[in-house]
Amino acid sequence: MDVLTEVLRVSGARGALGVVVKAGGTWGLGLDSSPGAALHVVSRGTMWLHTSGEKPLQAQAGDAVLMPPGTAHGIAGGSGAAMGSCDREAAARSFGDGRALRLGSAPVRTEVIVLHYEQDPEVSTPVLASLARPMHVTARQNTQFGRTAELLAEELAQPQIGTAAAVDSIVDLLLVQFVRAWLARHPEERSGSWPGAMRDPVVRDALACVHARPGHPWTTEALAAATSVSRATLSRHFRSALGQTPGAYVTQWRIDLASVRLRDTDEPVESISGAVGYASPHAFSRAFRRARGTSPGEYRSRFRR
Repeated sequence: MDVLTEVLRVSGARGALGVVVKAGGTWGLGLDSSPGAALHVVSRGTMWLHTSGEKPLQAQAGDAVLMPPGTAHGIAGGSGAAMGSCDREAAARSFGDGRALRLGSAPVRTEVIVLHYEQDPEVSTPVLASLARPMHVTARQNTQFGRTAELLAEELAQPQIGTAAAVDSIVDLLLVQFVRAWLARHPEERSGSWPGAMRDPVVRDALACVHARPGHPWTTEALAAATSVSRATLSRHFRSALGQTPGAYVTQWRIDLASVRLRDTDEPVESISGAVGYASPHAFSRAFRRARGTSPGEYRSRFRR
């Protein structure tokens, strides 16, 4: 079971807004915090990333930087540049007509693809929500970024029917490439983020079991047996890697799956409850109310309205 593929299938990029920034001279662009994440791919020149409490980070052509959701930051042409406010209306127009967002003065020396996106808000297990700090991958660490960035730049430059869906799909591809490169270059990062947890073979194997068969009656004992470790070992690894117990993760993923099906399908609640591993609709309703603060029926009705 490819756990990353499964999680992205359920919680992949939604409503990505991308623009190509072309800048020269002295320039700086402040990007206020938002619920979503931000991804910056430098296609030409040099960009400096400014985050409160951190030293400015220099990114060269071919590099990419992924920002944790909700992180206020700025990009600039130098380590000490002042930040101008982001014109969101101009950015939206750029996404709509394909024109680059111009900053600073001619000649253009830096080009950056700036992406803001959210993962499905009804899914509480997004791949990158637990990031504690920016993730920087250089061109030397991942040669695939260049080709994918070119594809994205072409889509942004010539918006047409299906562009929004295409951009979401390309962002998911970038995230896969990003996680691969980051895991290969940061073997010490075994905790503090969902990608880091993939480096722990005990957690990785247990997650593969859960995601392959979410409707199975998993308990900590059953998962420990499936991964050939003790219950105490499994629990210790889960807490270290993900900050929660195996049982809490199983429940969270089941409720995520059920939430999406309640919202997007007309399946009866009884069918959904069994598919995600609950012995009865009553048990499912109790668990769902604890997690979402409302009953499955009320939750579905809210989206129908």
